[in-house]
Amino acid sequence: MMLRFAKMAGAGNDFIVIDDRENTIGNDARELAKQLCRRRLSVGADGLILIVPSRRADFRMRYFNADGSEADMCGNGGRCAARFAHDLGIAGATMSFESRSGLHEAEILSEDVVKLAMADPRAMLLDLTLAVRGETLLLHRINTGVPHAVHEVDDLAGYPVVEVGRAIRQHSSFVPDGTNADFVHVIDEHRIAIRTYERGVEDETYACGTGAVAAALTMAALRRLSPPVDVDTRGGATLSVGFFMSDLGFCDVSLSGDAQIVYEGKLEQSGESG
Repeated sequence: MMLRFAKMAGAGNDFIVIDDRENTIGNDARELAKQLCRRRLSVGADGLILIVPSRRADFRMRYFNADGSEADMCGNGGRCAARFAHDLGIAGATMSFESRSGLHEAEILSEDVVKLAMADPRAMLLDLTLAVRGETLLLHRINTGVPHAVHEVDDLAGYPVVEVGRAIRQHSSFVPDGTNADFVHVIDEHRIAIRTYERGVEDETYACGTGAVAAALTMAALRRLSPPVDVDTRGGATLSVGFFMSDLGFCDVSLSGDAQIVYEGKLEQSGESG
């Protein structure tokens, strides 16, 4: 069976995006993600995105990590899904779509930039200490669609993100689901730099949309930042995080940045879909 796909990139995260409104893939999605996302052996990507029908929005996004696990949300993936749906005529320049974390709104701002309304954060816990690899780290927990642990560092370029990130992701404090680990350096009141170890990918990625939001909101809660916040990613792109902050918490959270189709192609799928 031949499947058409688009290889997309958003701030350095890359995705394989497929229009599956006819349920061509079905129950094969998890295995397909593991096969297609393998770098050097297949198309290669951080994740697989399926566009499927929705009864209450323009479409529904199903997001699968490179290891085949299905995630509740992906910020950069959501922006790429919005761009893909707009280009296919599935949605207009202003749209709504579903993910496992709820309903989202997105807007195509220009040929290169997509703005995504994010859910208000939940489960924020500041100033937690955790023993990691023989050190005591100060961490902050927050869920911006998926769980994140944020740690501020001085030397971001030289920090062992993969080693420490993996230890945090697998730490007993985060069982059974685990967590993403974000390492952030505050540059000024409106700018930070970030590196992220992503669960599901099980490695550092060039960018993480929900991680950018998690880091910006956490540093704002610590009174280190004011909105809007530019987030410099490892891949070289800059994301913009907007929000409103009050004594009651955060609202009107948004993530803006590039979302581009790198190329399109066809996949030969063997076997029967479920």
